[in-house]
Amino acid sequence: MGVYRAARAHYYIALLQLPRTGTAGYGVPAFPAQAIMTHEHLTYRDAGVDIDAGNALVERIKPLVARTARAEVMSGLGGFGGLFALEPGRYREPVLVSGTDGVGTKLKLAIDAGVHDTIGVDLVAMCVNDVLVQGAEPLFFLDYFACGRLDVEVAATVVGGIARGCEDAGAALIGGETAEMPDMYRDGEYDLAGFCVGAVEKSQLIDGHGITAGDAIIGLAASGPHSNGYSLIRKVLAIAASHDIDGTDAQSLLLRPTTIYVRPVFALLAEVPVRGLAHITGGGITENLPRVLPAGLAADVEVNSWQQGAVFDWLAATGHIAGDEMRRTFNCGIGMTAIVASADADRALARLSDSGQQAWRIGTVVRGTHGVRYI
Repeated sequence: MGVYRAARAHYYIALLQLPRTGTAGYGVPAFPAQAIMTHEHLTYRDAGVDIDAGNALVERIKPLVARTARAEVMSGLGGFGGLFALEPGRYREPVLVSGTDGVGTKLKLAIDAGVHDTIGVDLVAMCVNDVLVQGAEPLFFLDYFACGRLDVEVAATVVGGIARGCEDAGAALIGGETAEMPDMYRDGEYDLAGFCVGAVEKSQLIDGHGITAGDAIIGLAASGPHSNGYSLIRKVLAIAASHDIDGTDAQSLLLRPTTIYVRPVFALLAEVPVRGLAHITGGGITENLPRVLPAGLAADVEVNSWQQGAVFDWLAATGHIAGDEMRRTFNCGIGMTAIVASADADRALARLSDSGQQAWRIGTVVRGTHGVRYI
């Protein structure tokens, strides 16, 4: 696949300051009155933006970014855009596949808990798993980090997680943007977005067109709720009498990073013809699996065919969440589905197991228009 080769990497940083509404009227920066009256020389730092902190962050993340490098990366640190050249001769008809996402309100749970080292893995996973379902290899990744006041230690820790996720996915981290906006976020708050580009040979593009009735649906295990449903999860946490789940603190289970499926799925693709893939995100199997099914086909999913995990049992019991609501909100233990010919199901399960990925045969493609039927 040509993944994980050493080369240069690129990261660019810009610090932004949006206008503040002060006593002078809408959109006028609210600078200290004393500074205005005495005609002191104002600085960007007076406005809440620390350029030196941004430069310090760049130095901190250089070795983190370098670990994600691939041979195709052309650009170095400090440019305005990341450059990536497709390897000559590798593709005859390359199709670029792009994806963008965030981590939702799981980020608030992480910030409140002071756990910043894994949320970047979530960010990468949500993007690369979307690109992966088309059969595309993730090539490069960019991130956007917005905050009220730049804490170099926190930001470097977050980027460290992003770099780890990129390493796992085989994608180069070639760019990033840090926006320091004191009027948009309170101290300690930040937000994340990610952007991924992958490539696949046109003839190998996975779009579900070959799926037929009788095909087997394989479910790949999730590490937990991944990065979806956390607005509801936080409400359950707020009303829970106990946060103990089988002797483990609920918060630690809920902050487990999203599984990155690139390696096991490509191991599967190397040996088994895969007719369709679906990333199970917000909306669960109920909403996401039908997205890859051709017209006139539906899915019968056997609810007792996999182990959904104690964290989902706890959420359902503590929040008094009905089964249908659980299945259309959370992944319920299945983070990715693969559709293969029934005759290939056992071989697919064996290959996934060999690659370290737990998986189950969870259902069958059937004729119909009902989407997903749980049996």
